[in-house]
Amino acid sequence: MSMLMLSVSGCRGVVGETLTPEVAARFAGAFGSVLRERAAGAKPAVVPTVVLARDGRRGGETIHAAATAGLLGSGCDVVDVGIAMTPTAAVMTDAVARERSGRGAGAMVAGMVITASHNPQQWNGLKCLLREPVGLHGAGACAPPAALANEIIARFKGGSASGGLSVTWERLGVLSRDAEARETHIERVMQALEASGLCAMPSKLGEGLKVAVDCVNASSSATAPMFLRSLGCEVVALNTELEGERAGLFPHAPEPTLENLSGAGGLCDSVRAQGCQVGFALDPDADRLALIDEQGRYVGEEYTLALSAWAILAAARGAGGAGGAGGGGSGERGPAGGEQIVMVTNLSTSRMLNDVAATFGTRVLRTPVGEANVVEVMKREGAIAGGEGNGGTIWPRSCYVRDSLGAMALTLWLLRHAHETELGKGLGVPSARGHALSRVAACVPAYSIEKRKVDLARKEDAAEAVAKIAAFYRGAEGGKQEVDLRDGAWVNFTSGQLANRAWLHVRASNTEPIMRLIAEAPSVAEARAVLDEAGRVIG
Repeated sequence: MSMLMLSVSGCRGVVGETLTPEVAARFAGAFGSVLRERAAGAKPAVVPTVVLARDGRRGGETIHAAATAGLLGSGCDVVDVGIAMTPTAAVMTDAVARERSGRGAGAMVAGMVITASHNPQQWNGLKCLLREPVGLHGAGACAPPAALANEIIARFKGGSASGGLSVTWERLGVLSRDAEARETHIERVMQALEASGLCAMPSKLGEGLKVAVDCVNASSSATAPMFLRSLGCEVVALNTELEGERAGLFPHAPEPTLENLSGAGGLCDSVRAQGCQVGFALDPDADRLALIDEQGRYVGEEYTLALSAWAILAAARGAGGAGGAGGGGSGERGPAGGEQIVMVTNLSTSRMLNDVAATFGTRVLRTPVGEANVVEVMKREGAIAGGEGNGGTIWPRSCYVRDSLGAMALTLWLLRHAHETELGKGLGVPSARGHALSRVAACVPAYSIEKRKVDLARKEDAAEAVAKIAAFYRGAEGGKQEVDLRDGAWVNFTSGQLANRAWLHVRASNTEPIMRLIAEAPSVAEARAVLDEAGRVIG
């Protein structure tokens, strides 16, 4: 029997085993009851509203229905947007809140997505979004901070089958539906491109570009092709079935990795065969984006954030190009008062982001793994952007959730304009007339990340391994490296041959019953050697 995963990332389990309709209704009810209590303390008191979406995987209808019942039964109104990307749910949560506040009424609006993200077909889950505090550009919806996530979990564990989470009949929530969520999301990103100074005419950004996109028969199946066409791209859309026999069934393992995308007839093959300039691979809830270059080679997820940062920072420097698909607008803005621009990522993200940021004089802050942790610091510091190395770009002009639409647009902008930017000139990026992602990516200092997994019976079983790693690398035998214990053990190599060029992260996963061992170094051999040493230390 699998375990039910409860963490800052929400609730995940195997459907029919640890995740049943009863569990889903109770977890949604726990979230709703927390929102209801917060709303009751507002002045004036308001009825909380939850924007509800699902990622489209087969079997999700049942969990979606149960979550709807749990939210309505806890006294929350529900705006159901149907099959929608996680960032679409975040954009809609912000939009509903702005619309209701604009009418002069108080509003407490949150979000919930029925998804297990990249987990296999048999999994599903419930991901919560909270819109407090509001950050830059009127955006706010994001994963709740750890304290609130723990409160939801405690409420869920303490509730009975019927909950102690429900209200009486006269206080039950009201259900409504919104069929225009994808258009709202697309318009939000188009406006971000224009307002940031990157594109005077976003509808021309993709002209002359042929792109392939793999939507894995899930939440982005309608939205991603529509968005790319709205930018002017010629689109080769793969795995976009929302109806019929294959609807909601993943055509390959859903995590956008090299192994899962390089099979016969897959995205890598399609990019080559169709003569595309770039391939985009999304996970089921479409908050992660992996890149394929024009030769059909897997560039990967780690480059997504680094390249997005390059484009955003170029806009902050006013390097938006000249007319057409290029410049215009007021340019991106960071903190007020001339403070240094800040970007935020987690401990397990590649150093590539630091290298790109350094060329623009930008500071990178690191947090424990988890989107909520990254966003909490982003809002506090007024960060211009952030994200995670799993293909997740967070651009507040769109939303405070990893957004594959924004990341695709920023990548396309670089294909046209990398050579015009300060970083591109400094690195000698050739003219992008050929729209070669391989040439742009090659200009970012490259590292190799190697990952291994160890199965766990319980998350707590990783504690002994973490302690051994910390003790070894703090001691003389391990070279007295810098050790950060905020999230497992993160070792920054500050001495020896790999000084300032490698790191190791050993931690229990928030979303799967495993311990992750991740190492980054200049070469595959060096990264594997770091993992081999960590394995010997753990025993």
